[in-house]
Amino acid sequence: MTAVSNPISVTTGPITGSSKTYRELPDGARVPFRRVHLSTGDHLDLYDTSGPYTDDTAVIDLAAGLLARPGVLRNRGTQLQRARNGEITAEMAFIAEREGMPAEVVRDEVARGRAVIPANHNHPESEPMIIGKAFAVKVNANIGNSAVTSSVAEEVEKMVWATRWGADTIMDLSTGRDIHLTREWILRNSPVPVGTVPMYQALEKVDGDPTALTWEVYRDTVIEQCEQGVDYMTVHAGVLLRYIPLTVGRVTGIVSRGGSIMAAWMLARHAESFLYTHFAELCEILARYDVTFSLGDGLRPGSIADANDEAQFAELRTLGELTKIAKAHGVQVMIEGPGHVPMQKIVQNVRLEEDLCEEAPFYTLGPLTTDIAPAYDHITSAIGAAIVAQAGTAMLCYVTPKEHLGLPDRSDVKTGVITYKIAAHAADLAKAHPRAQERDDALSTARFEFRWHDQFALSLDPDTAREFHDETLPAAPAKSAHFCSMCGPKFCSMRISHDVRDAYEKGMAEKSREFSDGGNQVYLPLAATPKRI
Repeated sequence: MTAVSNPISVTTGPITGSSKTYRELPDGARVPFRRVHLSTGDHLDLYDTSGPYTDDTAVIDLAAGLLARPGVLRNRGTQLQRARNGEITAEMAFIAEREGMPAEVVRDEVARGRAVIPANHNHPESEPMIIGKAFAVKVNANIGNSAVTSSVAEEVEKMVWATRWGADTIMDLSTGRDIHLTREWILRNSPVPVGTVPMYQALEKVDGDPTALTWEVYRDTVIEQCEQGVDYMTVHAGVLLRYIPLTVGRVTGIVSRGGSIMAAWMLARHAESFLYTHFAELCEILARYDVTFSLGDGLRPGSIADANDEAQFAELRTLGELTKIAKAHGVQVMIEGPGHVPMQKIVQNVRLEEDLCEEAPFYTLGPLTTDIAPAYDHITSAIGAAIVAQAGTAMLCYVTPKEHLGLPDRSDVKTGVITYKIAAHAADLAKAHPRAQERDDALSTARFEFRWHDQFALSLDPDTAREFHDETLPAAPAKSAHFCSMCGPKFCSMRISHDVRDAYEKGMAEKSREFSDGGNQVYLPLAATPKRI
């Protein structure tokens, strides 16, 4: 890889209370899991996205990149084409072990277009994963520099940091300098699929002037990114010239960067979008590399007032049309969704997407359920994310506390990922996904038994959980105490519950002894009564 001016270092080492473990498949592939070690001697294996960075036996060489996984086949068609032909690919077998599902279920969902496996042939460093409503809800983390701030080193560390805490995919949305170089370092070191919005780099090539864009510049940018190994691409091909007037009465207009760029181009030339008119050619390019379409919602609502309006749904209908074209070319497709939507309107978005887009996986940004909480939009959006995921959304794009305010830093990335892992897991529980409740049950049992170290280790964020406990009870004996600082020793409901159980069991034991002393008879003879004279 091309060298960078500043040295790059990333966070490595196991997550607290855990170690990396692998299950080996017949083809030599190793499926990763995070093994949580419990004080009882048991362990729990969890889905893991952190790559070799949490494996204390791994040798990390960022300049060389991660090792390629075995069995990557080129010139054999896309995952969609192979699934339709009845083939269970190496990627599908890998995913089946990760998800705890039969490989045939994986193949069938991909063949039906209800799930996608973003796996560019040129990104063999990535560990195969699947996005579809039949599987665990996934979380994407957006990273990338801007014209104002950040560097290659910072973005690579953000990628490693995000995957450490559970990001299933990464989107590099860089808009500043060194876009190609930043993406190269991320791709060669990313254990998860990487997505992009090619329009951003294409715009940079014409010095930021939307009216100077051409199909040729955009096409060449797409090919460049496919060659690098980008796994999925957001393409705002559903923003058409005739839809732009529908946004005039909106409170917040067009809030998508890609959507606004294409709107400016169409208005300047009074011509239809080249993304739409050249869509078939785009399909041919993506099919060669097995790159997945993420059809962008360029007219998504950017405020509660604009939710579910005609502009949004007009574009969605066009995305349904484009979905059919992409599938006819054998290209995998998922559909991007809003945005800002009040709770009562969220489910309608999922049902319409399923109906119009042949149940292609839905990938939503939140949605934010209110507009009044800048600095807390990770919370306003996680509420919507949990609702939309339970209704059938397959992947959630995280929102950080910096949404609408600035570029997220390393701390914001972790907060966003953890917040969205909560929403995704809550939806998995509601949908009764296999293995989802195992972790809840293990943590609840540890909590009731006052196994504090196990509670920390089983949590989404062991370090912060421990820090909070240490703030008031830092001493070692407190880690086996039957109370915390919330209730103290006398008012702890769980300690009292233990006392109630002990009293119950003691009472039952006493009654058992009485029964035994009475001869173990269910019915005792009545005492003789004197006869009346």
